[in-house]
Amino acid sequence: MRRLALVLAALSVGWAAPVPAAGGGHLRLATTTSVENSGLCAAILPVFERRAGLKVDVIAVGTGQAIKLGESGDVDVILVHDPALEEAFVRSGAGIRRTLVMVNDFVILGPAADPASMPSCASPADAFRRIAAAGGPFVSRGDGSGTHLREKSLWKEAGTAPTGAWYIEAGQGMGPVILMAGEKRAYTLTDRGTWLAMQDKANLAVVYENPEALRNEYHVIAVNSARWPHVRLREALALIRWLVSREAQDLIGRYQKGGVQLFKPAVPAR
Repeated sequence: MRRLALVLAALSVGWAAPVPAAGGGHLRLATTTSVENSGLCAAILPVFERRAGLKVDVIAVGTGQAIKLGESGDVDVILVHDPALEEAFVRSGAGIRRTLVMVNDFVILGPAADPASMPSCASPADAFRRIAAAGGPFVSRGDGSGTHLREKSLWKEAGTAPTGAWYIEAGQGMGPVILMAGEKRAYTLTDRGTWLAMQDKANLAVVYENPEALRNEYHVIAVNSARWPHVRLREALALIRWLVSREAQDLIGRYQKGGVQLFKPAVPAR
């Protein structure tokens, strides 16, 4: 009952300035490699650390692995991008206060020659059908990440089961997959933020984009201390409040690579 009271008290705190962490210490944040590879964490989290008086330890993994870390109480808060997995995480009681932080979109990268003729595709599923018909090659993350799960859903929509030598499952994060696709003159699916951060490192181009159909939302979720008493719920909720504060949303909106915005803030300017 005491743990439940603490959770309810923490949840009742408003969305104003971050709650200072008692005695400092560390907050464990599991987030996607796409967020980390984009450079966003390094750009904005030091501001929160100064405000809250604690250090944020970033663990960059795929969304699926980040959620597993939350389910086992090995982190305090997660920032991920797969709605179905996120909703299941909250329904199970493992996570609380799921909050939209920012949005970008997925794009399909490929060689500039584009043998699959992507720009004329009618939909993302049509684009994937053409890649398969052209024999790729296609580099998949193959790691259970949010990007990988979105890719799998697009193959399903396309009515195609990707198999054969042309389909390469890397089992790696977004940055290494983009580099691999560049080396192999292959197609791949990526979030736009990571691509903008890495576009000078890979000989690829955006060959298909559809911001509405390929919308990519990032939610932050606190791990439930009623299940794992050692979790730093108070500090996790402070981070959530800060991420949707005007200060953080402005920082997210201003973060650019090569003069291009990587993420759109989820909270309208006020």
